[in-house]
Amino acid sequence: MNQNRRKVMKQAITLAAAGSLGFPLMSRAAAPTVINYGGSAWLGHYSAYIAMKTGLMAKYGIDLRWQAFSTSSARMAAVMAGNVDIAGTGVVSALALMASGAKQFQLIATPNNFGRAEGLLARESIKSVADLKGKKIGVTYASSAHVLLLDVLSQAGINPDKDVSIINLPATELLTAYKANQIDAAGAWTPTFDRIRALPGTRMLFDDSSFSLYKSYKMSPGPDVLLTRTGFGKENPAAVKAFMQAIFEANALLTQKPEEAAKILLELTSLSMEEQLGVIRQTEWFTLADQKALMSDPGNFVVGLQKLAEMLLKLKQIDSMPQVRQWVNTTYL
Repeated sequence: MNQNRRKVMKQAITLAAAGSLGFPLMSRAAAPTVINYGGSAWLGHYSAYIAMKTGLMAKYGIDLRWQAFSTSSARMAAVMAGNVDIAGTGVVSALALMASGAKQFQLIATPNNFGRAEGLLARESIKSVADLKGKKIGVTYASSAHVLLLDVLSQAGINPDKDVSIINLPATELLTAYKANQIDAAGAWTPTFDRIRALPGTRMLFDDSSFSLYKSYKMSPGPDVLLTRTGFGKENPAAVKAFMQAIFEANALLTQKPEEAAKILLELTSLSMEEQLGVIRQTEWFTLADQKALMSDPGNFVVGLQKLAEMLLKLKQIDSMPQVRQWVNTTYL
């Protein structure tokens, strides 16, 4: 099973690397500056989506072009190919590329901290992690939910290769597989997490707060990061700074006016108003001042990322240890 997981990780890296060679750069207008953004319905992209929909991006001279991706690895492949200029992503896929030596992107911020929007959902008869023995668990390989699952199983002394059956499923197929009883439990993140959790006879077995590094660093298994393509940032530093200003104004809206923000996001997530408000309120939305403390010199967030990289190496999710500081660029803050 470990070989399969590593194969998937390597395929993601190969896809990204191949993409960097095979696609032309997209043209960008001079003013307003076009930024091709890689997003999805995950909460890590709420800030960019709200900044685009409310006109904050336009206010700062940015024409944000939204491109949706179903997986972080596909999004990172687009960054490597030059088809996406700025993206949000769970950091696991970025760490995998760092481990392979990719220098085509830089980490520029972390927009939020979450701990309750991702986890393992199981049939009501499964009352503890120990009860997972012999069960089929669906999760997207090389995702933060996958790392969370492996870590919690390890804490419980459960061998992921022998004691359980872990099935690699795209995030978009987890709900269907769970409804059809093809799996006994699902590792998912919002909005799929909320949809499965709402099904009758389902319990949440654990969330990100059970992750080893969460207790010491408040580090989830796949914290959200914003990154820029290295070439784009070098050529357009003012545009990246303007993008960041819009992001933190959107974060202020999420914090201060969650109802207003939720109405904007419903079209993106298809959650109910109640579910959407729940996701917004359980998430900490960082300010610009927060970023400087978290990212610089290096901050606790960067130190936590290095610890996460060490864990991924131990779990055999990456093959070498990247020095995360080499990918962090705080000049846009």
